Amino acid sequence: MITIGQLAAYAGVTIKAIRHYHQRGLLAEPPRDSSGYRRYSAEHATDLVKIKTLAEAGVPLARIKELLAADPDRFAAAIAEIDRTLQQRAERLQRSRERIGQLSAGDRLFVSAEVAEFLERLRELGVSQRSVQMERDGWILLQSVSPKEAAIWIADKRDAIKDPEFCAIYLESDAAFGWSPDDPRLDTLADRARRWLAKRQGSFEGAKRPVPAPAIVQLISASVDVSSPAWSRLSEMAKQYKADG
Repeated sequence: MITIGQLAAYAGVTIKAIRHYHQRGLLAEPPRDSSGYRRYSAEHATDLVKIKTLAEAGVPLARIKELLAADPDRFAAAIAEIDRTLQQRAERLQRSRERIGQLSAGDRLFVSAEVAEFLERLRELGVSQRSVQMERDGWILLQSVSPKEAAIWIADKRDAIKDPEFCAIYLESDAAFGWSPDDPRLDTLADRARRWLAKRQGSFEGAKRPVPAPAIVQLISASVDVSSPAWSRLSEMAKQYKADG
């Protein structure tokens, strides 16, 4: 008969672990000596090594008691089931690791590679971080609610950004954020944008271009936490242009 300390040393576990196994009903309580101390037998040591081996293999403690009492066939079936569960858990963890690894990729964690490349191109052009952030947040929503349409829209945007005139209009619109709503440059900018858009639409004559649903547009607009009187005026002029045909 051996003490709990000796048993822990033989099995390579802590005394606290042995007491926990007693509480979980995995390791039978041993008899006590005249002083009230537990005295363990070789059978306890063998059972403890089995418990430790199963626990280190990833078997949940709730299943260990069942396995210790199982016949060979039941034991093999239970181990196979536990292995499948562990495999599924490992796959989930691997996916989580991949997502965490993508954090270093910045925008690519939240948007498609195409959108991320478009945003990077905007930064290269010198577009303000404010506008890039607005673009990104808008694309996050678009790709979430209308992924198929968003793929077409970003392809159109990536094609447009190859046009120097589009880039110039984008940069001037970005700069207009802080302009006065009465600034005469807004009229020039709006007219320049109208002419470019008309030419752009003409090049797609006969082609069907998906239009964002009003609810999506409203959702994206509500997500943009900025206030620019100049941008508001540009928006009103754009709406008037569309109304006039």
